Amino acid sequence: MAAGVAGFYYLRDSAMVIRVVSVLTGFLLAATVAWFTVQGKQFYAFSRESSEETKKVVWPNRKETVQMTGLVFAFVVVMAIFLWMVDAGLLLSVKYMMGRGEGDG
Repeated sequence: MAAGVAGFYYLRDSAMVIRVVSVLTGFLLAATVAWFTVQGKQFYAFSRESSEETKKVVWPNRKETVQMTGLVFAFVVVMAIFLWMVDAGLLLSVKYMMGRGEGDG
């Protein structure tokens, strides 16, 4: 694959069709090598097993998804307000300690 991408940039003065064919050739050679190597066969088996495992997962329905999304958004808003309050409190504390309180201007 890297050779195909390198060829794409190496042939920058050539027609776009030749550059795209270079990339496609690189991908085709990579797929061929992967098909005939042990690592490629293991990857294919792993991909197939992963696909089968995702079919076994019980996915949440629409109502559950909307409820959980709302809960996450509410939590984010609460945390944002909390962190803003902590930040404002620390800012006031630092100003007070440095002698730049409200009345010092």
